[in-house]
Amino acid sequence: MNKIFSFLLVSILLASCSQYQKALKSDDVAVKSEAANQMYETGKYIKAIRLYEQIAPAYKGKPSAERMFFLYSNSLYKSEQYYLAGYQFENFVATYPKSEKREEAAFLAAECFYRLSPIYSLDQVDTQKALDKLQRFIDIYPNSQYLEKANVYVKELREKQEKKAFEIAKQYNTISDFKGALKAFDNFIADYPGTPFKEQALYYRLDSAYKLAINSIESKKQERLAYAKSTHSSLMKFNSATEYKEKADEMLAEIEKELQQFSK
Repeated sequence: MNKIFSFLLVSILLASCSQYQKALKSDDVAVKSEAANQMYETGKYIKAIRLYEQIAPAYKGKPSAERMFFLYSNSLYKSEQYYLAGYQFENFVATYPKSEKREEAAFLAAECFYRLSPIYSLDQVDTQKALDKLQRFIDIYPNSQYLEKANVYVKELREKQEKKAFEIAKQYNTISDFKGALKAFDNFIADYPGTPFKEQALYYRLDSAYKLAINSIESKKQERLAYAKSTHSSLMKFNSATEYKEKADEMLAEIEKELQQFSK
């Protein structure tokens, strides 16, 4: 029984390959189209793409072109060729503004850019592009069935940007460039008021302000100590039970001790 099943499976695969090869070599657009659609329906997207690319010039301007170009775009998407898929979906949206597939194509175009967004430690140009595309989709289709997913993507991408900005600011602290760290953390907190990294940012801003003040020349020490004390207050105001409380309070004690010399 297993041998019969295996034989049938091999026969089907060979027939499929034979049909595909014949379609590739055929000059008949209808033959190519039928084979392309069959490759698409069976999940053989790379083969479908080759055939769709061959027939695309002949389909332009024809009523049947709309379906073909959507399937071609989706084949690129399904095979994870996101740059090309995004371009093709956007072209589809522009070419077929009245298509019932327009909303889906617009979302998939934006999603392609989301898929291209790199990890936070790399350049975030594609992340910003993805955010712009998704926000445009949300603005155009505020009641879309894809709205929930689009908002999830936006949240994830924004957090990635925030993580990138936070790590850059933290790096200044790590290399003991405390002036640079303070500026970076001030900008980060102002730019991302609702960030999940806010508590960490407030702590490392305190740490940077403390270290800068403690090691300052006398003429600048009092002002910097006062600022460091204010950064401690900001952290406590944000979360009085912060996980950094012990370290923060130790810094505050040292800051107040140092400030005493200026009250004499």
